[in-house]
Formats: sequence, structure tokens, C-alpha cells
Amino acid sequence: MALLLMVLCGAIGATVHSHMKSGGFVTDDLESVRASQYLSEHFPGSEPNFVLTVTAEDGPDSPAAEAAADAAVAKLRAHPTEVSGVQSYWDARPDLRQALRSTDGKRALILASIEGDDAELPERAGKLSEELEIDGPVTIRAGGLGATFADINTQISKDLVIAEAIAIPVTGLLLALVFGSVVAAALPVAIGLFAIAAALGILRVLTSLTDVSIFALNMTTALGLALAIDYSLFIVSRYREELTAGATPTAAVIRSIQTAGRTVVYSALVVALSLSALLVFPQYFFKSFAYAGIAVVAAATAAAVIVLPALLILVGDRINAGDLRGPLRKLFRRPPRVEKEPRQTFWYRLVVAVMKRPLPIALATTAFLLLLGSPFLGVQFGYPDDRALPADVASRQVGDILRTEFDADMAASATVVLPEFHGTPEQLDAYARELSKVPDVPAVLSSAAVYRNGLRVAAGVPEMSDPQAGAYLSVGTRLDPYSDAGTAQLDALRAVEAPSQALLTGPAALNQDSVTAITGKLPLAGALIAITTLILLFLFTGSVVLPVKALALNMLSLAATFGAMVWIFQEGNLAGLLGFTATGTLNLAMPILMFSLAFGASMDYEVFLLSRIREEWLAGPKTTAGNTEAVAMGVARTGRIFTAAALLMSIVFLGVASSGVSMMKLFGLGCALAVISDATVIRGLLAPALMRMMGRWNWWAPKPLVRLHNRFGLDESEEPAAPAPQLEKVGAR
Repeated sequence: MALLLMVLCGAIGATVHSHMKSGGFVTDDLESVRASQYLSEHFPGSEPNFVLTVTAEDGPDSPAAEAAADAAVAKLRAHPTEVSGVQSYWDARPDLRQALRSTDGKRALILASIEGDDAELPERAGKLSEELEIDGPVTIRAGGLGATFADINTQISKDLVIAEAIAIPVTGLLLALVFGSVVAAALPVAIGLFAIAAALGILRVLTSLTDVSIFALNMTTALGLALAIDYSLFIVSRYREELTAGATPTAAVIRSIQTAGRTVVYSALVVALSLSALLVFPQYFFKSFAYAGIAVVAAATAAAVIVLPALLILVGDRINAGDLRGPLRKLFRRPPRVEKEPRQTFWYRLVVAVMKRPLPIALATTAFLLLLGSPFLGVQFGYPDDRALPADVASRQVGDILRTEFDADMAASATVVLPEFHGTPEQLDAYARELSKVPDVPAVLSSAAVYRNGLRVAAGVPEMSDPQAGAYLSVGTRLDPYSDAGTAQLDALRAVEAPSQALLTGPAALNQDSVTAITGKLPLAGALIAITTLILLFLFTGSVVLPVKALALNMLSLAATFGAMVWIFQEGNLAGLLGFTATGTLNLAMPILMFSLAFGASMDYEVFLLSRIREEWLAGPKTTAGNTEAVAMGVARTGRIFTAAALLMSIVFLGVASSGVSMMKLFGLGCALAVISDATVIRGLLAPALMRMMGRWNWWAPKPLVRLHNRFGLDESEEPAAPAPQLEKVGAR
């Protein structure tokens, strides 16, 4: 049944990428969005989102260039319901010709506005790009917002195939080395493939119910694969441990699900609740991750606790079949491997050494993590643009040309909308004249003239406004709209006194509005994650100290990861090595998604570690020495598995980091670093040091809460249930 469900989900989700959307970072109530909607309704084509660069060896005034441009314009105008506001260098009014010609005289532009929402815009832009782009003596390339979104969609779909092609075989090989058995390694991979198919099917169903971001494609499939492999790894490890202790396959499966399986469900609940905090954001970009992420976590968990036990029963004692470590040791002339007792392992010795000097190690580790996190204090947020794509993609090339070879970046211009303006042309001209005085504004186009530096330089411009529908002004810029200078210029434009209510739109305004809207919801999202985590960990441990400690350590680990991401991606260090373009900003959505997913993954490890430490604590003396031994034994029994799990999960995320889209690269690398640092520095050094210093206080809770935990908390100390005779017969068969 699971196999049939996997095939069905895969078939349903095969075309999911074509039903997903590229935007979702803004909402309709933002000033910049309302201004854009007003322009779309009253002045169609006034905001170009599709730009064609026409490059000719003999310059844009050559007959070949003009003929190619005329053909492109004719093709654009052949789609009157989808394309409006077509303007080109060759038929533009005199005052615009200079703006549409490159400073070196080799290129010229064609501008157009493609109508449609976040799903229709990239699809239409992609088809037009294929139809219009040509090579030869005259070269035409498509760019602008529409073409950029189309290229991002295409790139992400390609990257998903590459990421899975990297992650699945590498994780399978590592699992074989960890387990020493091909059969044991194959089970988590099988569950991971089930999770990927389920993720694609779930995403496809969601696209028919709500808007789903294209960026969710890589992230949720990676999350499903990583969690499915992680959860399967823990359950299979516990199953083998029970078999080694003498249990029958059926009894081992039951006990594995009673312990590791129950912890998997509890851990999945923590991850799902971390993702549910994204629902507080109004943007569908975040909501789609919440819906899809929660559904994928549920699918991975169900696969681990329902499908995996069925596979384990089928495999039985053959779980260790296909042992690779023996032949490999013979090949490299190494002595046979001998299983070590927990107290003989590296992890036990490490934790014991750490707990002999807990204070110095805690201080040094904390200082190191804070140092790594310090660059995050200078973080700058920016809206994604074509620079998120590789340098050889057409829309990226067009963006680079607009930024470097034209007096004003036509794709970055601002538009001032006056929806309630019913004044005279002279009032509008006076306002345009003042706007043109703002530094780094090359020109302002009003309904009657063009102004530069407060001077009227051209007249006779066709009417741009309908007295019944207000007016708008186009404001050129020489600045990167996402830079500090671009933000300062936007503030200066807002400060100019307008003759009526003024709404600003354009890249700089969209960026400022979206950042403000998102940051306004951050405290609520953070509070929800913190409260739910504290409650769940209390129910799991019966302690009020351990949940607070876990929350603090996770925040410290994530702060270090965010600092590293600022140092790498915002400041541009390692840009050449990793193959991306630094813009001086980070997309605000990525740290929020990283926080939700990496926090959930960190708590995932915390739950597994605490479950094993708690088992040892409940079985030993309730003394300071008993606490120390419980911590050491808990880490010793899980250290090797944690290391393997963190390595496997990081490989999945590094597969995402192989993406050509810089946002995905940031997300994948950031999550991988967060998982690795959490499973090593936090779990191996800082957590044991703090638990040693707190001693018996680790397990303290007020008496009313103790009674509450005794009634509702999770308890794994029960004896394994005796399997029924029928189950033994089924297992034997």
C-alpha cells in the first residue's frame, strides 16, 4: 500500500512546478502594491516589467538592428490582452531616446508591461522570451521582473533534480558505512524516497487550494528527505540495539517504536509547531511553507512509524545482511572491528573531559559562537532581483547591462502615483521639478515635460494622466534600489511635498514596505515558537530548567549561523568559491525560513538526546554524580548516531546549496551549518558543560508542574510490551 501511495503521489506531483508562483513577498495592503494596482487599472503599461536589450555590432541605428527591433515590437503587440505599454528606442519620443540607449552606443531597449499575477507573469514572460530572444549580428535578450521570475522558476526546477541526484546516493553510501550493512542502509533511503514522493504530491494538492511559492519546492522536499532519513536512522539503530540484546524481531520492532518511535513523533511535533509560526505572516510565501512543511513533516513521520516497522518485520534478522565493513577492512588490511561498550567510546571520554572543566569550556564555547554571530548585527535586508541568478542567465545579463551601461536603470525606476490629483498641469510640473532635485535622480517625467536637476529639458510629452483618474510621475535613478543609498533616496522622494496624496512604488518602495511588514510580525512568530517549545519540552522532560537551556542554546547556535551567512552572502566573502553575486543585502525571508527549519531540526536532536539522558537518569541514582553519569552515557549512546544523522541531514541541505539561485544557496548552506554546529559544538561541548554545572537542578520543576507532568507527560520508562503469539508467528514467517 505504501508503494502504491508513493507511485500515486509521484504521479500527481510530477507537474507541480508549473502550478507554483514566484512572488508572495508582499500583500495587497502595502502602499507600493496599492500604487501598482492603481497604475495597472488606470495606466496600463506604465510600469514596465519586461525589458529587451537589442545589441548590434553597428549600433542600434543600423538597418539590421532596427529591423530586428521592429519584428520584436510586432510580436509583443500581437498579444494585446497580455502585453501593454510597448515602447522602444526606435519609436520613442525624443526625450526618452537617450534613456533607452546605452552610454557606449551599442545597445538600445524595448520596454513592455506583461499583465498577470505571480503565476501568470513568469509563464507569459517565459514564452515571450523564447519567442523573442535571438543570436547573431543582432542579439536580443529578455530581462526585467517577468523574465527574472521565469528564469528563477526554470532554475529551481532544474536544481531540484540535481540536489536529489547528489543527496540520495551520497546518503545511501554514508548510511552503508554507518550501519555496515546494505540492507540497514537501504531502509532509511526507501523511507526518504517515500517522503520525497509524498512531498511532491502534497505540494501539488496545495497548489489547487492556495498559492504556493516555487521556493517551497526545493525546501520542503529537502526537509522531507532529511527528516525521513533522520527518523529512520534512529529507529533502525534502536531496532539493531534491541536485536543485539536478544529480542526477537517483533519484540525489537515494538520496543523501537515505544522508545525511538515515540520520540520521533514528539520531535516531529516540535518541528511542525516551529513551522506553524510562519502562519502569522500575511504573505503567502510564508504561509505556503507552513502548510507544505507541516504536511511533509507529517508524511515523513508517518513513513517512519508506520511503513518502516512493516519493512523491519519483513527484513527481520537480515537487517545486518550485506555487511560492507568486513570486506573493506580486509581490503585496507585493517583488523576486524570490535563493538565498544558506551564507556569506551570517544563521545563518553569527550563528555567526561568536558564535565571536569565545565565553566571554562562553557565560557569559551559561548564566546566563540557569539563571535561567529557578531556580523549579524550589521545585516541589511533586500528584495530578491535578477542577481540571485547565475551570471550566464539571460535576465541576469540584462540586469547587469541596465545597471552599468545606462544613465538610469529602467528596471529600478520609482513611480510616484497621485490617485486623488485633480489640479493643474502647472502644479504637477512644480512637483516634478522638486523631485528632479533629489540627488542621483537623472530625470523625472511629468504629464507636460521632462525635468533634470530642477530644469525643464523637454516639452511636448503626451498626456500621462486622465483628470478623472489622477496622475503619475516616473522617477529615474542611478542607485541600487536595495542599497542604503537607494533607501535614503526613497526617503528623500517621500519628503518632497506633493500636491495631493502620493503613493510610491518600484523596487525600492516594494523592498522597504515588505521588510517593514515582515519585521512587524517577527516578535509574535518568535514568541509562539518559544512558548510551544518550552511547553513541549517540559512535557517531555518534566523539567522547567532543561527547556529554557535548550531554547537558549538553540538561539545561540542559530545566531552564529546567521552571522556566518551575513559574512558569506551579504559581505561577499567566499562569493567566488560558492559562485554567487553579493548585493550587500540578504533576502529577509531566508533567515526567517532558516530559523523555523533549523530551530526545528535543532530541537529534533535535543529531544533525542534528552530522551536518552532521561532514560539513564531514571535508571540511576538521583544525585549529582548520577546526573553526570546520565549525561555522559546519554551522549555516548547517541553521539555516533547524532554525528551520522547531522552529516546526512547536512548533505541533503548542501544538495539544496548547489542551486544556482543564491537564495536557495544561502538557505541550504545555512541549514547545513546550523545542523552541524548543533550536533557537534552544542551537543558535544556546551550542553554537557551546562548540565554538569546545574547538576540535579537540571530535573527541577515546581510540585504543581510535577503533578501535571506525571499526568500528561511523556514517559518512556515502561517495560517493553510482551508480543502476542500471533505477532510472533507473523514475524517468524
